[in-house]
Amino acid sequence: MPTKALQKTFITMKRTTLMLCALLCTAILFASKNKPIRVSCIGNSITYGTGLQQPELYSYPTQLQQLLGEDYEVGRFGKPGATLLRRAFRPFFAQQEFQQAMDFHGDIAVIHLGINDTDPRAWPNYRDEFIADYSALIDSVRKSNPKCRILIARLTPISDRHHRFLSGTRDWHREITQAIEQVAQRKGCELFSFFEPLHKRPELFPDGIHPNREGYALMAQIVYSAITGDYGGLSLPTYYTDNMVLPRNRTFPIQGTANVGDKVTLRINGQRHYAKTGKDGRWCVMVNPLPSGGPYTLTVSTSEREIVLHNIMAGELWLCSGQSNMEFQLQQCATGEADIPQSDYPNIRLLNLEALWRTDNVQWPASALDSINKLQYYTDSGWQLCTPKTSPRFSAIGYYFARELQDRLQCPIGVINNAIGGSPAEAWIDRWTLEYQFPEILRDWTHNDFIQDWVRGRAERNMGEGHNPLQRHPYQPCYLYEASIDLLRALPISGVIWYQGESNAHNKDAHNRLFPLLVKSWRKAWNRDDLPFYYVQLSSIERPSWPWFRDSQRLLLTQIPHSGMAVSSDLGHASDVHPRNKRPIGHRLAVLALHNDYGYTSVVPSGPLFRSVHFKGREAWISFDYAEGLRSADEKPLRTFEVAEFPGEYYPAQAEIVGSQVRLTSKEVKHPHYVRYAWQPFTTANLENGAGLPASTFQSE
Repeated sequence: MPTKALQKTFITMKRTTLMLCALLCTAILFASKNKPIRVSCIGNSITYGTGLQQPELYSYPTQLQQLLGEDYEVGRFGKPGATLLRRAFRPFFAQQEFQQAMDFHGDIAVIHLGINDTDPRAWPNYRDEFIADYSALIDSVRKSNPKCRILIARLTPISDRHHRFLSGTRDWHREITQAIEQVAQRKGCELFSFFEPLHKRPELFPDGIHPNREGYALMAQIVYSAITGDYGGLSLPTYYTDNMVLPRNRTFPIQGTANVGDKVTLRINGQRHYAKTGKDGRWCVMVNPLPSGGPYTLTVSTSEREIVLHNIMAGELWLCSGQSNMEFQLQQCATGEADIPQSDYPNIRLLNLEALWRTDNVQWPASALDSINKLQYYTDSGWQLCTPKTSPRFSAIGYYFARELQDRLQCPIGVINNAIGGSPAEAWIDRWTLEYQFPEILRDWTHNDFIQDWVRGRAERNMGEGHNPLQRHPYQPCYLYEASIDLLRALPISGVIWYQGESNAHNKDAHNRLFPLLVKSWRKAWNRDDLPFYYVQLSSIERPSWPWFRDSQRLLLTQIPHSGMAVSSDLGHASDVHPRNKRPIGHRLAVLALHNDYGYTSVVPSGPLFRSVHFKGREAWISFDYAEGLRSADEKPLRTFEVAEFPGEYYPAQAEIVGSQVRLTSKEVKHPHYVRYAWQPFTTANLENGAGLPASTFQSE
């Protein structure tokens, strides 16, 4: 029998052992609760960090680790050249990085594979196996950790500079992305996108496929937000400010960003709407029609933040865009001195987006070039009331357009000016559209004959000798869409007025392709196939190609529905590309909108437009649309009509108005077969209708 002392010792040891076990269990439990969350980044060379001098320091997984902090452990499992397809040339499944990723047992897996599957050795042969192979990879990840949260990425972009872009890569990239979306849905994975944020930053991809350090940093930020749901808290689109104009009498969306899962409350005019932020950080509410007028207060809030916008009006909102003749300020206008003191219109609101760096004949500093690469090109201005202090620097055409609409409609009018002097049409079109519809204009753009010599030369001057070949410029194809339209599309506009073409007049055939693409691109941006688009036909100046270009603009009316054209050739100047009399142009654009969009059917929307011609012996009889009250603008005989028997052999014609037609004869032409009008670069043509609107340049087929 053990003595009492021994029993006491035994009991003490037992108690000590139990306490130690309890402490050990507590320590183990504490350690498990504080174990870092493992994030496995699975992919190819882009996950590895190819292109960097120190990928172990600056690859996206490494930069992601810095963003996530010590509560996370990020593993980098990128194999250069790896394909997702198991029967392709370097399947990720067969690489040691695959086994390392499985052994890592990630709590979160971020997968970015598929770029190398665009290789002609992969996708054309094994495309039917892609979804099954991607599903097998996901199953493997889940086997390594059944509780793993899996995020799969829409692919990073491949630049048009890539040598296989047009031979298949462009199209296979799109098909693979669609397959990835199907995988995400079928396997219950979270889908996020590298594509949209990076697609508009081609300068971040020196070789057309691998990002630079800044590009990898952007990728890390995208993954950080996808993992944490941190999108910076509640925000509204860039140009939502005090004094803005929202649509009247129609339902419209307001959208913004917030952290994932945030409950957003929006209040305006007694309405209260709710939304929950999605996994992409976005929220959207539909606002019921607001009665015309105001002022209204817009309040948007989450549990952590409230945004309040004051003095908002409900009315009509128009975008004024193009190049320098739309940019041309009211204070530069011939009628500006008289009209500026009278420009106190509190129901006209102006959003004036001026360039931070004008495209003058100077070399820009390095700080400007850096900001331009980041798409920071416009002033950070807000909405302002139209007053004698704010109107002078605003677009003269935009001002006169708004003034006439406000007078007729008796409702608030908002006008946005984002025109950039010298800008070509291709700069205003989204990248996706040009990649698929006009890819050749993207290639080597500063040495590309589709782009006007002056445009290329001025861009080279601004960027400076020996500039980075990936340096961006406002005249570069897609740039102004990405720096401007991509932000403005959050505003529910009523329509567009456009004055541009001087920087494309050297090549009417290229412009005939570009302009319909531009209109389609913008209508897609605003999700409105019937978005009104009214443009100004070029004026007249001593530049040889302009008659052909003006006529091509006229013919575009038949290709683009819901469009209209304001003629300006009667206001031209022989040597100045910037005619100073802008008030009539604003009026001519306004009557198009009043007639077509606001029910003013008695308002004549256009000057005479050539409809047809028929010939009787030596006479040519021309018929027009909008021909009521045909007359001479200066009460002198009609000028600049010509007839021809053979193409290209035109002679001046005597023109006479007969009712709603014009009859032409010429002593030099016995059997006329062709007619044309105002076919001079700088023209003195003088035909107009009873509304005082001039006839367009035209040539019969």
